[in-house]
Formats: sequence, C-alpha cells, structure tokens
Amino acid sequence: MSLTLGVSAVSAQTVSSTSTLPGYAEGAEVIRLTGDRPQIDEVGGVVYAQVMTMRANRQMRMSLLVPRTEDLKPAILYLPGGGFMTTDYLKFQEMRSALAQAGFVVAAADYRVVPDVFPAPLEDGKAAVRYLRAHAADYGIDPRRIGVIGDSAGGWLAQLLATTGTEKAYDKGDFLDQPSDVQAAVSLYGISDVRNIGEGFPPELQKAHDSPAVTEALLVNGPAFDTFAGAPVNADPAKALAAGSMGHLDGPKPPMLLMHGSADRLVSPVQSRQLFEALRARGDQVDYVLVEGAAHGDLPWYQPDLIDRVTAWFKKSLGAPIKGAAHTGPQSNL
Repeated sequence: MSLTLGVSAVSAQTVSSTSTLPGYAEGAEVIRLTGDRPQIDEVGGVVYAQVMTMRANRQMRMSLLVPRTEDLKPAILYLPGGGFMTTDYLKFQEMRSALAQAGFVVAAADYRVVPDVFPAPLEDGKAAVRYLRAHAADYGIDPRRIGVIGDSAGGWLAQLLATTGTEKAYDKGDFLDQPSDVQAAVSLYGISDVRNIGEGFPPELQKAHDSPAVTEALLVNGPAFDTFAGAPVNADPAKALAAGSMGHLDGPKPPMLLMHGSADRLVSPVQSRQLFEALRARGDQVDYVLVEGAAHGDLPWYQPDLIDRVTAWFKKSLGAPIKGAAHTGPQSNL
C-alpha cells in the first residue's frame, strides 16, 4: 500500500516472514517505510538584537525552523504583516513549514512598528539578516544565500531589504561586520510607496489614507504629541518616498517576486504593479503574479498551489542545499 506523510510521499509495503520480528504479534500489520523527508527542529525565543532606549532594553526576537540535515542550507527570513501595528511573527505556518520542508532554514522575526517611526523597522530587518549570517554555523546556513519573504507590511519591509542592500545608513546595532543584503525577495500584497497605498480605490476608501491618524502617516511622521498636531503621510513627500522601496531604485537589486490579489481593498494592487514596472524598466530581475479574485490575506494565499509556486521560485533563485557541507555545532543532532 502507499502511505503519504506530510508533503513527502514514502513507500510502505507489507513484509513477509515477520513472525521473528521483535514485538510481533499474530494479527499485527507490519509495514516498512522508506523516505528522506528531514526532521524539522524549531528554535524559539532567539534574541537577534537589543534596542536600547533611555529607560528600557527591548529584546527583538525570532524563531527558526531548521531542517536536521548535514547540508549547507539557504535561509529565508519571514517578516509578518500587521498594518504597521503588530508583528505576529509565528503566523503563516503553512508557508514557513513548506519552505523548511524544502530544505531552507526559515527564520521569522519581530520588528518595531508604530509608534516607532521609519527607519526603525528597516534597521531591525537588517539586524535580523546580520544575525543569521553571524550565526550561520549554528544553524547550518549558507551565509551567501539569504532570502526574505513578507506579507502586507511585511512585504513592504521585504521589498526594502531587497532594494537597500548597498545602503549602509540603515545598518545599526550588532554584527556590523556582516552584510545585510539579501539574495532573493518575495513580497505578498506588499506596499512599495506609502504615499499612494489606496491608489485606484473608490474615494471613500482613499479618504482614510489622507488622515494624519492612518498608520502609514504614523510610521513616517509619528503620533501627535505636545506641540506636534500630527501630519498626513504626504506632508513631506521626500521623507515618505524614502519609507518605501520606490524611493530606493538605484543600485543593484536581487531577484524579486511580487504577488498581489486583484480584489485587494486594503493595499491597492497598484503597489506591486508600480514596483514591477520600475524594476523591469531598469533591467532588474523581477517577476509579478496577479492572483485573480484574491483579496488581502484571504484563503487563496494559504493554498498549496500558491505556496508551492513561492517555494519553487526560492529554489530557483537561491539554489538547493549543498549536500553534506554544513559545519554545525556539537548539539546539531539532538
């Protein structure tokens, strides 16, 4: 008979002459399994950076899924969306698990959001990449091959990590001897320009984006306080442009995959289209997939066909693990 476990098919067959097997009992079914699907270890509560303020020390955390193999593995950093307000980095288990089963080390990271202002999230994203490189041997990571994926606001940050790879001004904190560039980036319904998130929407939807209280305005300008009454996102267009990938088109870019739903009513599909057109005009390597009928983070984004497409793209862009080439620590087989 055939037995399927998870995403990998393994063969199973009844075994004849089994009465001498330890544990055998009359009437027991005996099967033999073969397959090479790796065990995945989860390493949680990892502090990848510390952000010091006058009265506090905030620990920035990540969780990792690590295939238990001797291979030298590409790594992928997942950055969660949350409207610039939350970072529930343990979500999107479907995507993260599929990538780990494909042989990637998958890290999922927290980052600062409102009321912190830009570039705090980008500084955190770069710190997470540097941490992975500095600890590559601990997790069997190939430091030359690190990708990033994010959804919504996480897609915004994934885009920025891809487009600011050569910009050192955003590298703050620890492991500054390590580069923070990435070699591939996937953005799912992400934001490329905070100045026109509602582009093409009906007037009643666009109106919210004119408010000083909308989260992209808070990200760029901060909340109203003391003598500052708050400001809309476009109060300083140059400052707002710098807070998105459309403001960082110069210099070399890694391969990018942009995906957006045609029925998205939270982040306009124009956000992915305009970045795709800008990168393609420069001759950069970029793919754009418009998912017909998909909205913002709804069920189509969790379907195997879409997840398999993203996994295949990362395999093509980052390459496969290098068999038997990892040099991990003494606890790697626990």
